[in-house]
Amino acid sequence: MDIKLFDKYPYEGITVKDKGLEKYVSLKPLSLPHTFARHANKPFAKSHVNIVERLANKLMRGGTGEKVGGKIIRTHGKLQGKKTKLLKVIEKAFDDIAEKTKKNPLQVFIDALQNIAPREDITRVRYGGVSYQVAVDISAQRRLDLALRNLALGAILASFNKKATLGEALANEIVLASTNDPNSYSIKRKNETERMAKSAR
Repeated sequence: MDIKLFDKYPYEGITVKDKGLEKYVSLKPLSLPHTFARHANKPFAKSHVNIVERLANKLMRGGTGEKVGGKIIRTHGKLQGKKTKLLKVIEKAFDDIAEKTKKNPLQVFIDALQNIAPREDITRVRYGGVSYQVAVDISAQRRLDLALRNLALGAILASFNKKATLGEALANEIVLASTNDPNSYSIKRKNETERMAKSAR
């Protein structure tokens, strides 16, 4: 019996073209991607967690409480611990993606992650009491973490105090990111990160 995501979308035929991310994108077949923190507090175990479940984990945030893109986002913890609720939001988003693109939404999601994962970042080093910003390559694990975080944050920003629901905002963000659309929040963040790294070389 073939296991499908949400009993709708097959895992067969899903490809990860980015060889760096391939090792860390888990496409373990699960109908409901919820492992009940089985891999928590184990080094590098998150690479064994289904990628859709990792997106749900990133969405379970209590708001930043600081300015992001000129806005202060405080969700007052309404999403914290509501994993089942968020999985339903993701299912609704995937249904919208399938309707818009006529493709497997899981493949569209993977394409979006590959497009928005930055390859360079900056770090601060000190030489003789003076701080410098230096460009550094990003490990594949962190590239995926940043991609998921920016995708989740883009969806929260697009639905915060707006008419659009979180599911609609998430679907729109994934579709835009999968096509490298410059209007995508995640694409903007990736380009900004790489631009700062280029200037710090």
